[in-house]
Amino acid sequence: MSEESERRAAEAFEASGVSFTITRHGQVRSLEDAAQARGVAPSQIIKTLVVRRADDDFLFVLIPGDRQISWPKLRTLLGVTRLSLPNKDVAQEVTGYERGTITPFGSSRAWPVIVDARVTGTAVSIGAGEHGVAATLAASDIVSVLNAQVADVTDPT
Repeated sequence: MSEESERRAAEAFEASGVSFTITRHGQVRSLEDAAQARGVAPSQIIKTLVVRRADDDFLFVLIPGDRQISWPKLRTLLGVTRLSLPNKDVAQEVTGYERGTITPFGSSRAWPVIVDARVTGTAVSIGAGEHGVAATLAASDIVSVLNAQVADVTDPT
């Protein structure tokens, strides 16, 4: 499954037509370790969260690694009163990726994408379908290719 997931993500990055670099590193224990292994700052590591709006209605929320999702901000943005994070099995079922490897690139379904406003203007590192594998690319390319909505949806950790 993981080799297939990595291949699917790599094909999606290639098909996007944007410039990117794949980094492979071993197991990391912290955000700081991951940032060092990828040659970026912790704020440039992008966490991809799968958020459930309703039954069979999900979206991706991309946030800087050193921040956390702000549920009140996200609910206001989406005009809903309830959101949740699906369990790991549901997240894998609706994306085709194991938790910790999830990326909108090559997801089994093209869910809407929201990118936190702090992600713009720099190179970022995002998961690429396998543990210890990441793609580094321009944040603006992520927004453009994924037709993402940019909004303030995080708080400091």
